[in-house]
Amino acid sequence: MDIKKDVQKQFGRSADEYVKSSGHRKGEDLKKLVEIARVTGHEHVLDVATGGGHTANAFAPLVNKVTAVDLTPEMLTAAEKFIKGNGHANVAFVEGDAEKLPFPNDMFDIVTCRIAPHHFPNVQQFVNEVHRVLKANSQFLLDDNVAPEVNEYDQFYNRIEKIRDYSHFRAWKKTEWINMLEHAGFEIQELYRFEKRFEFNSWCDRMKMSQSDKEALNEYIVNSNQEVKNKFRITIQQNKVESFLGEAVLLKAIKS
Repeated sequence: MDIKKDVQKQFGRSADEYVKSSGHRKGEDLKKLVEIARVTGHEHVLDVATGGGHTANAFAPLVNKVTAVDLTPEMLTAAEKFIKGNGHANVAFVEGDAEKLPFPNDMFDIVTCRIAPHHFPNVQQFVNEVHRVLKANSQFLLDDNVAPEVNEYDQFYNRIEKIRDYSHFRAWKKTEWINMLEHAGFEIQELYRFEKRFEFNSWCDRMKMSQSDKEALNEYIVNSNQEVKNKFRITIQQNKVESFLGEAVLLKAIKS
């Protein structure tokens, strides 16, 4: 699909920036994700759409083995350099599609996916694939940016993400995630919400936006209505967007 080629193109040229990104590297959500997994040390973890490898890197010293899968070869190369540079030798790197995972049924003790599903064109198929490769009674740890429940705010957030990053498909609502997971046969045990402050310049620059596209996005946000500005806590100085507030959810779900 074209969206998957877009993902490979976009992240192929931004791989190193994602390894260095503080939001991906230091987020409180990552600490919480590892905490709620409650590992014993014997697990085989699958990290889907590993990106810069931060989740795989966090689990590597705590479990028996991690398999990091990503659609984009350049991201895998950057993740491998990062993780091996931290001294972890128990991580395997596999090129693969989140919606068609190249693994047999009932293989993994834990599946993680962090800050990635908003790029997947068929997210229900992704959830079904996670269910397939997990062992019975094992856990899926899902962490992603989400859209607000109010349609106007949902449309605004997804629009600015799409302008910034053409490989963005959709950030889903919290209720949509719950619906998809339960329909796939998961039971949700824990849910956490995180506020995320996006600094406009670094948020745009990570996607290597042209100056003209960046200015157009700035203008779109500046011209949004006051309700939208209030909802997203948008800060503007001298007609320049400085930052805005988004949100993410972390879900722990068990394969029934």
